[in-house]
Amino acid sequence: GRTPGRCDTERKRKRKLCVCVCGGEEMAGGETLLRALLTDRCYDEFVLEMNLLHVPCLKILLSKVLGLGIIAGSVMVKLPQIFKILRAKSAAGLSFKAVSLEMVSITGTMTYSIRNQYPFSSWGEALFLMLQTLTIGFLMQRYAGQTRQGVLLLLIYFLLVGLLLSPVTPLVTVALLQALNMPAIIVSRLIQIVTNQRNGHTGQLSALTLSLLLAGSLARIFTSIQETGDPLVVMTYVVASLFNGVIVSQLLYYWHVPPDSRKVD
Repeated sequence: GRTPGRCDTERKRKRKLCVCVCGGEEMAGGETLLRALLTDRCYDEFVLEMNLLHVPCLKILLSKVLGLGIIAGSVMVKLPQIFKILRAKSAAGLSFKAVSLEMVSITGTMTYSIRNQYPFSSWGEALFLMLQTLTIGFLMQRYAGQTRQGVLLLLIYFLLVGLLLSPVTPLVTVALLQALNMPAIIVSRLIQIVTNQRNGHTGQLSALTLSLLLAGSLARIFTSIQETGDPLVVMTYVVASLFNGVIVSQLLYYWHVPPDSRKVD
């Protein structure tokens, strides 16, 4: 068999040859992109050894692409929900308690991942979901005639996030918040499920937003296993997928029932 030193020498020679054949500038751009998606070992397997069926590296590549796709989708995942509330000038059918608990869950994932220095591709959507969910919460307060309270809650929230991200807060405290994600997700989704059941419709809930959230949470199970290996994070997405699926099922069940403003929690 080939020794590690000899393998390294051969790989360096192949890199130089590839640069000469492909052109320095073109290769530099492509190499930067590939290295952002692949580990050094997988880059060598795919590019230098042309071993495109290397299963462990294919899993890593798929995880990275899925993760970046989820982040890209999360930039606008709740915009349909926001626009639906703005058009109706009502948050009928949405539960503020459920939205608040969802914020706890999103914040836990985001701060826990940042403090543990996990790759952005494994948690980046939490940042955009946080901003959009905050907007939904504020709009719910506004259309309930409590705009000042909504602004105050925004200020308090950002102060708390800053505190959680600072070294002043022990990492064990942030880990505890992440551990609370599962019960927070369960309770928040149950509140929304019960609200839908009692109202007999899904109100201003957006089908597109809910479908994207379900698809994203399912994909995150795989990417979390590949990129973090953290069972706490993986189980959070398993639970989220189960309850997101129930709400999507309700949406389909009540599809032809028109929303009204009989109840706003």
